[in-house]
Amino acid sequence: MSFGRGQALSSIYCMKGNLLKQNRIYTHTMVKYSIVVPFNNEEENVTALYARLKQVMEQVGEPFELVLVDDGSRDRTYKLLEEIAAVDSRVLVVKLRRNFGQTSALAAGFDHARGAYVLAMDGDLQHDPNDIPAFLEKLEEGYDVVSGWRRERFDNFMMRRIPSRCANWMMAKLSGVNIHDFGTTFKAYRREVIQNIPLYGEMHRFIPALASWYGASICEVPIRNVNRERGRSHYGIGRTFRVFFDLLTIRFLLRYMSRPLHFFGGLGMLGIITGGLISSVLLGLKVMNPRENMMDLHGPMFAVGAVLIVAGIQMLAIGLLGELQVRHYHSHRQSSPYTVDRVVRLASTEERSLLSEDLSEDRE
Repeated sequence: MSFGRGQALSSIYCMKGNLLKQNRIYTHTMVKYSIVVPFNNEEENVTALYARLKQVMEQVGEPFELVLVDDGSRDRTYKLLEEIAAVDSRVLVVKLRRNFGQTSALAAGFDHARGAYVLAMDGDLQHDPNDIPAFLEKLEEGYDVVSGWRRERFDNFMMRRIPSRCANWMMAKLSGVNIHDFGTTFKAYRREVIQNIPLYGEMHRFIPALASWYGASICEVPIRNVNRERGRSHYGIGRTFRVFFDLLTIRFLLRYMSRPLHFFGGLGMLGIITGGLISSVLLGLKVMNPRENMMDLHGPMFAVGAVLIVAGIQMLAIGLLGELQVRHYHSHRQSSPYTVDRVVRLASTEERSLLSEDLSEDRE
């Protein structure tokens, strides 16, 4: 599939920086579904995925938009996305200034999505768009988060499937969310749920766990696991191992995100009490035997007691600093984990007339 640029590109509605004046409001047609797809060097899959998404969503029969995010691609991915946006006003292209990672690219897509329901998937054609209606059906049933489940996987057994199963089992146990597949990007959300979840680092795989903290209802649907036909995979064994470190983070966030002093304060008090008891025993021995050299007889215990007291005070201080950070988080708006270079969408008839009126006013 190819798209001509020529005259079509002249009607692109492009917002870069603060191009639009803040006191002007441009209305958009309300959409029900937003499909968010991050791309990174996927020039071989862009047009094919767009064609399949368009076909499936048109069969659904509800207003939709495609939010396509270019995460700092160095090939022709953005050029192809720009050509698609030039001929389809339902396509919004978000170009990031550099490669920020999959989680940040998804966050950029979620922030620019306007649909009541938001669905995310990879741009490498390993997620079959024909599975989308199953997600939408579960959302219509009332679920807040619908997660894809790669029940039958065909990738490497030792390098991918075994580590993935171990990681998913641990995530389910630690988070309390009983789903089989946390790793897939293929998920659907209600807009009000995904907007309440801060995304940074590589937290996209933990969205169901974070959503459960907000009281969201979660289910999963089986999806097809399609082998990559074109392009190079961005996944490897290293990413799987990083999940285990993220598990510690998500466990802490789920239990102590809004009360870090309960965690650090508990450890601090335990250290202070233990060190205080050791110091009290040594002091009692010194009082009963004033001529004895306590450092020679109980030097190691004296050092352990002192270290425990100091470490306990430090843990309390860390807990208090954490409480200050939580207060700051709730009282100030968080900055985005990405930087947008430009946003491209084909202007609708209404938007073009408004822009023409503004240009004529500026010339006068």
